[in-house]
Amino acid sequence: MLLFALTTSLSAFLLFSVQPLIAKQIVPWFGGTSAVWTLCLVFFQSVLTAGYAYSDWTTRRLRPRRQATLHLGLLALSLISLPIVVGDRWKPAGGEEPSWQILALLAATIGLPYFLLATTSPLVQTWFARRFPDRAFYRLFALSNVASLAALVSYPFAIEPLVPTRLQAYAWSAGYGAFVVACAAALVVSLRPTQDGTPVDLDQPAAARNSTSSPQAVTAAGQSESEPRTSHYLLWLVLPAMGSWLLLAVTNHITENIAAIPFLWLLPLTLYLATFIIAFDRDRWYRRELIVGPMLALLLACAARLVDDNLDPDISIAMPLYGAALFMACLFCHGELARLKPRACHLTQFYLMMSLGGTLGAIVVGVVAPRIFTGHWELGLGLTLTALLAALTLQDLVIPVPLAALGVAAACAYFGWDERLQYRNGAHLLLRSFYGSLRTIDMDPPEVPEAMRQLVHGTIIHGQQAFAPELRTTPTSYYGTTSGVGLALGTMTNPGRRIAMIGLGAGTIAAYGRAGDVVRFYEINPQVVDVAHREFSFLGDSAATIEIALGDARLSLAREAPQHFDLIAVDAFSGDAIPVHLLTAEAMAIYLRHLKPDGVMAFHVTNRFLKLAPVVKRIAEANNLGTALIADDGETDIVYKSDWVLVTRNRAWLERGAIATVTTPIEEIPRLRPWTDDFNNLFQILQ
Repeated sequence: MLLFALTTSLSAFLLFSVQPLIAKQIVPWFGGTSAVWTLCLVFFQSVLTAGYAYSDWTTRRLRPRRQATLHLGLLALSLISLPIVVGDRWKPAGGEEPSWQILALLAATIGLPYFLLATTSPLVQTWFARRFPDRAFYRLFALSNVASLAALVSYPFAIEPLVPTRLQAYAWSAGYGAFVVACAAALVVSLRPTQDGTPVDLDQPAAARNSTSSPQAVTAAGQSESEPRTSHYLLWLVLPAMGSWLLLAVTNHITENIAAIPFLWLLPLTLYLATFIIAFDRDRWYRRELIVGPMLALLLACAARLVDDNLDPDISIAMPLYGAALFMACLFCHGELARLKPRACHLTQFYLMMSLGGTLGAIVVGVVAPRIFTGHWELGLGLTLTALLAALTLQDLVIPVPLAALGVAAACAYFGWDERLQYRNGAHLLLRSFYGSLRTIDMDPPEVPEAMRQLVHGTIIHGQQAFAPELRTTPTSYYGTTSGVGLALGTMTNPGRRIAMIGLGAGTIAAYGRAGDVVRFYEINPQVVDVAHREFSFLGDSAATIEIALGDARLSLAREAPQHFDLIAVDAFSGDAIPVHLLTAEAMAIYLRHLKPDGVMAFHVTNRFLKLAPVVKRIAEANNLGTALIADDGETDIVYKSDWVLVTRNRAWLERGAIATVTTPIEEIPRLRPWTDDFNNLFQILQ
């Protein structure tokens, strides 16, 4: 028993610890956007389905000896993939649609090891049932989810803050080697005679052997004794699909529309895994008659909240509500799934349909929705479908229950449609892509003096422009003349300035361009480039020469010859989060290579959740550079409060009146190390 439990637990721990490890290696190459994590989840779920399909095929079609030969061969072959370090050859060139490239590099780097880890849970349960036919093998699935949860929680709290990324990759590779040994040993043990001395029929597929288990064993294990019907197969698919759908939809909603707090994705995934543990460890832990009422109430509350823009920023209300709704909805889906679990002879089919459903749900949210929706409508739709699923699944309960579920589904559909109408209200343009959703909103009729157009990414304003002719070329939002970047540019009176802007937005900084200047923008999202040209006139009205480099800014700068910039401004927001890879020692070295000896770097560090100014200061100090924090409180109708850190070799420039008189001390964070590509600790800088 111990060997099978160890193999299952180790595989599950490796399965979930490799996900953030690989994602962390590649996120910087694709703009630091949360969409990379979503696409990684789609890949992992898809490979999990492939692993379960393999488990089902080998269990039902191959004799135990042939299955053992094949699996041992694949385990040995997978060792060639180690260590799991993503090669530089996978870095994007810039401008291409990143989805397929991300999927390809994941397949090449971690594909086979992850595939074999994915096969472990159903295979080991099959082997265990063959060796111990009278034991409850489904508890191994609950154990694997406990290990998955341990990996999920330990990574951001114990592994990432203490261990450099490359060392993590080597440590994981060593752990995978230990798993290969344990899995091989469990497979060999499963071929031995059963606990009561009955020899294993090595000439018969495992599924056929397990189908002869006694009715007493079946009942003790908590499985259905009847043969699965078509409705069972359909529910095995649909129930996990809705759980996966809600997981990704809620994660996207809270990280893009509520708060871009680091590790906020951890909460939904933790709740999701916890429901698997509860549902599959003990039959008595899931009581549908106690779950359905609170679940329907929470679904309705979440749907109603989607149309309430005034409440969403309140994390103290939104997070408990969405977290509780996700937990109860997933507990319903996975609890109903556990009630339908079959005998050992159908175990691999059960897991195959379960994983296929999870994959379909992930694909709908992570791949399909960004391409067919102009906003994040998938959450409202998911709430509606979950209520409908409850109405169909709970028909054997008293009549008011399915009727109430239908009523909740109708209400969720209404609120979802109302959310769409409100989102479109006042919007001049709606777009969505891999990099998120974009809106341009006309805040007032054009004839009103204070009328302006805003560019909104998620819930964050990325630029705005006034319609009034006398204000049309006025720098707005975070780029006002009293902001850090505005003051820096105001002191640069030399002709022919070269200005770099990392993050295009509406192109506001082009308003500072003079004849003879060159303003070069670095932007990863092609849609932002299109919107800046079509919806705003900062680029067209500027007297400077405008250049746009499409692709990740850091990769583009690394490939370019020295540009000799007078100023490099870094403002590459993704929602409310600045990509970490633009604030590392390696990034600073690239900036310095392109900066004139007396040039200035301006880092936009305005953030509700992270203390970014100390990070910039520590990296600057490591390069013997001077820093000044400019906290601009001069908020007006068109200019916002902003925090900028100015960094330069020219310390005398920082001591001049225009800068020195408005400089604010930067808070010291004890034991804060300069960030590198291999190490950073977001917990140290949380507000």
